Amino acid sequence: MQALTIHSARDLRIDDAQVGDPAHGEVRIAMAAGGICGSDLHYFNHGGFGTVRLREPMVLGHEVSGYAEAIGPGVTRIRQGDLVAVNPSRPCGNCHYCNTGHFNHCLNMRFYGSAMPFPHIQGAFQQQLLVTETQCEMVSPGVSPGEAAMAEPLSVCLHAVRQAGEMKDARVLITGCGPIGALCIMAARQAAAGEIVVSDLTDRALEFASKIGADRTVNVADQAGALSPFSRDKGYFDICIEASGREKALHSALNVVRPRGTIVQLGLGGDMNVPINMVVAKEIRIVGSFRFHEEFAQAVRLINTANVDVKPLISATLPLADAVAAFELANDRSRAMKVQLSFQD
Repeated sequence: MQALTIHSARDLRIDDAQVGDPAHGEVRIAMAAGGICGSDLHYFNHGGFGTVRLREPMVLGHEVSGYAEAIGPGVTRIRQGDLVAVNPSRPCGNCHYCNTGHFNHCLNMRFYGSAMPFPHIQGAFQQQLLVTETQCEMVSPGVSPGEAAMAEPLSVCLHAVRQAGEMKDARVLITGCGPIGALCIMAARQAAAGEIVVSDLTDRALEFASKIGADRTVNVADQAGALSPFSRDKGYFDICIEASGREKALHSALNVVRPRGTIVQLGLGGDMNVPINMVVAKEIRIVGSFRFHEEFAQAVRLINTANVDVKPLISATLPLADAVAAFELANDRSRAMKVQLSFQD
């Protein structure tokens, strides 16, 4: 089979690889679709992010779906030919954090396509993949492999909404409308947010935000102080989900979130300076949001039932052979929201 391997920055190759037969509790998946994530782009563009660097070739990819091709002994839920969304998160189940239910903080996490540990955890952009049955969530008839592969980024956003606390009827600001920001709009709407305002630097992203459920949009590049009206009376928003990873966006959020409001820092863009006096004076709660766990099954259910329609986010699907072109397209926010690879061509 073939696998999409990053060797160093801008050195993306299709390499030959092998996969064996499924062991007890395992399923061999014929991969169908895989979405290119921001972390994949960091490896492609820079060879890593922050202190995380490539130290050996690594198969990329963690937003994937595929068809059950071979079933190992002991598997009871999955049958040959089933389309499944594959959860890339594989906690050990034995450490302190797993034993207290905080699986996304597992001390021995094996998350597909991650250079955090060494040896690196190989990813899922390959034509066949061995997974455990517990990683597989059944996809309903009529749902495409591309839609199923969107379950992973949707899970990230569902976890962010959960970190925010009660969202029913809340006034919510989402800063940044890339794929994650866009899915946060859908997740917040699903959580019964009362009003959703989205800020971004481009009109194209904001037009998309309006189409998928934002009540109002603000271009913070073209309009100086565009968010200033929301700072009156110490702030307008109950909740902000900061999805851009920009320090300036976080500072703006602190100005427009009301006293005792919540900011969920979801975007990653490096270390930020935080005006702590404002945090103290307004008693603002700042909480991080990292990956997900039980939200993956919830994401698949929402996609299966069409309660969340992820199709508008899929800008293009290219064959594995055109992987470099797919990554270049995914790099260009003016042309694409979510770019996916097809492993079936």
